[in-house]
Amino acid sequence: MSLPILTAVTDSVIEAGLVSAFDRRDLGVTVVRRCVDLPDLLAAATTGAARAALLSADLRRLDRDALIRLAASGVAVVGLIAPGDEDADRRLRQLGVAAVIPADATAEVVAAAVVEATRALADMAAPPALPPAFSEPLTGFRGAAALAPVGGTASGADEPAELVEGRLIAVWGPVGSPGRTTIALGLAAELAGLGQSTLLIDADSYGGSIGQHVGLLEEAPGLAAAARSANQGLLDVPRLALLCRDLGGGLRVLPGISRPSRWPELRPASVETVLALSRRLASFVVVDCGFCLETDEELSFDTAAPRRNGATLAVLGAADSVLAVASAEPVGLVRFVRGLAELREAVPLADPLIVVNRLRGSVVGGDPRREVSRAMARHTGREPVALVPHDLTGLDAAAASGQLLRDIAPTSPARLAIRDLADRFVGVSGGARRRRSSLRRASR
Repeated sequence: MSLPILTAVTDSVIEAGLVSAFDRRDLGVTVVRRCVDLPDLLAAATTGAARAALLSADLRRLDRDALIRLAASGVAVVGLIAPGDEDADRRLRQLGVAAVIPADATAEVVAAAVVEATRALADMAAPPALPPAFSEPLTGFRGAAALAPVGGTASGADEPAELVEGRLIAVWGPVGSPGRTTIALGLAAELAGLGQSTLLIDADSYGGSIGQHVGLLEEAPGLAAAARSANQGLLDVPRLALLCRDLGGGLRVLPGISRPSRWPELRPASVETVLALSRRLASFVVVDCGFCLETDEELSFDTAAPRRNGATLAVLGAADSVLAVASAEPVGLVRFVRGLAELREAVPLADPLIVVNRLRGSVVGGDPRREVSRAMARHTGREPVALVPHDLTGLDAAAASGQLLRDIAPTSPARLAIRDLADRFVGVSGGARRRRSSLRRASR
């Protein structure tokens, strides 16, 4: 059975030659529509009439969002580049196109690439399958190289070096400001203090504040700029590092949006690409995400809907660990129990670790640590991994000076509790940390 495909090739001569070859010879593919531009291609893909698309790297407005929409329609993508155009090859791969071949390839090579790309898309686990950013080339389709002959390569000659990826920690909490940013900022600072390169990302689509907490008052390009570059296929690790603000001591910050109205700039697919690159930049990536988990945009739109909470859901879905932050007062605990149920429903694979913030006896009564731990175990089935005391004086001093809590109030009980949480992630015992601190004091 012949595979139906779409074409959107900017060079009409090359496109006509391929279409003619596909018509004259039985190569397993049939062109069902020649599209004039990207909107025409996207519209044709939604009809379900094709299973693959052959397009040029210089197709106007081609970005990652377009590839996501094509994949959601079940259309695999094969890219055509000018022979030897390494920049175009790199951009298509950064967008997620796995089959990239030179425009002067034979019709047999192009047809084989289309068939292989369609098979690869069908083999992806989660429907609708989404092409991963920074794709690895499909077997036999390595940029300007044509189909490689079977066998004949030396073992390990083309094996890429294995990349060591960092651990992604998402910090989430329900509505009511339970202290997500306080925990995220403190945890990132303590991880960096333990000698781990750490990147703190502000992904709150309702208005981030991490930049202000660390004294970055100007609207510096941050996550929004990184997301735009990722959507255009231009983001790589060096460019991401330039967009981050280096606070010293192994801690970098990628500021978020300063105004809630800018949330459309945080497109989920682009945020996923930023997160994937962030893992290559730092040993730990701590992400402060928004509270809302609603996904009801499809109720109001009959086309691809903008997703206000898409960035939050993308972070939670990609995280290795999720910290769920609760505020230790009756209203905050009730909100948390309800919100935790929504979190488990929205991200079924997440296994959240509970952190109780603003712990104090004045609103709980008795032994606040024991009472809150019992309440959490009873209503959520999990005990908190951290109980952070409410140190209003230390936190106010840090906020007023735009400094980290560990620097402005090193003996703060809140800081010590967050440091113990960081030790849990790094795997440092309390005794080992005390011995290391004693050695540092002795060396002075």
